[in-house]
Amino acid sequence: MDAHDLTAAYALDALDPDEAEAYERHLSQCEECREQLAELNETATALAFSAVAPAPPPRLRASILDAAAAERSNVVPLLRRRWVTRGLAVAAAAAACIVVGLAVSLSQSSPPQQRWTVSVGPTGKATISVSGLGAAPRGKTYEAWVIPTGHAPRPVGLFSGSTRGMSLRGTVPRHAVVAVTLEPAGGSDQPTTTPIFSTST
Repeated sequence: MDAHDLTAAYALDALDPDEAEAYERHLSQCEECREQLAELNETATALAFSAVAPAPPPRLRASILDAAAAERSNVVPLLRRRWVTRGLAVAAAAAACIVVGLAVSLSQSSPPQQRWTVSVGPTGKATISVSGLGAAPRGKTYEAWVIPTGHAPRPVGLFSGSTRGMSLRGTVPRHAVVAVTLEPAGGSDQPTTTPIFSTST
């Protein structure tokens, strides 16, 4: 098809992307087509604003509003981006406060008769040694935790009382907190009591 014959289709945005690209290359070199396209655009604009749409029947308007009211319970309002961002910021701040609060509660010192030692090797592998700690009550166990900065506590081992050297699971990152709590037998996924010992690595 001759490029000159594509002007009307281009004005109506009826060409596929390849045809439109080819026509635009032709248009950059053809004064006649540019003038014809300008006239077609003016005509299309005039037609769009000259037509007056008939008013919808009152019954149709009422039925649309009734249908919308019936479906209202299914409508979920969308939050503006700034409120979503603010909500995420508040959630992050709350999480930070929880971590800080937990770190403060972990700073308690152990009773004088108890001795706790945490040794961390160059690869991050760690052991904990305890003396002067009585046996865990029936149905309970001592559980060790590693708490990396800004993260939730991670369980790293169970023991029933004083121990001369228990290896902790995984590795201990720098500046993490190592803590011990009294938990139900079998251990917990997250601490449920105040730590009886804690130290920063």
